Amino acid sequence: MRIIPYLTFNGRCKEAFALYKEVLGGELFSMSFAEAPEDVGMPKDANLILHACLTVGDFSLMASDCPPGQPYHKPQGVSVSLNVDSVAQAERLFDGLSAGGSVRMPLAKTFWAERFAMFEDRFGIAWMVNCEGRK
Repeated sequence: MRIIPYLTFNGRCKEAFALYKEVLGGELFSMSFAEAPEDVGMPKDANLILHACLTVGDFSLMASDCPPGQPYHKPQGVSVSLNVDSVAQAERLFDGLSAGGSVRMPLAKTFWAERFAMFEDRFGIAWMVNCEGRK
């Protein structure tokens, strides 16, 4: 079994996942609402993402845009946590994902980690970057 976070966006999934692929690397698959088969009755909007999946190693992050006509609710009470092995990697991820967002806790040394940060990216998704360092 794998547990995979699934995010919902208000029309910015394509833009968000382009950034995530740029910063995190990996392979990106996406399908717009317009690409859905005719018989499923989806709105034909090529600008909205029906399904996206970014796979980085054994990790996947999935998402979609909220379907037109349905209320959007910003994700709350959850963060995507990235646990890395080096301070340099933590700095690169923090810089890339937090740009234009809102930093709640800047990347810094803590009593449990060489570096840790909490922030929302410019799409409203909460992230944590954690580099425990040597054990």
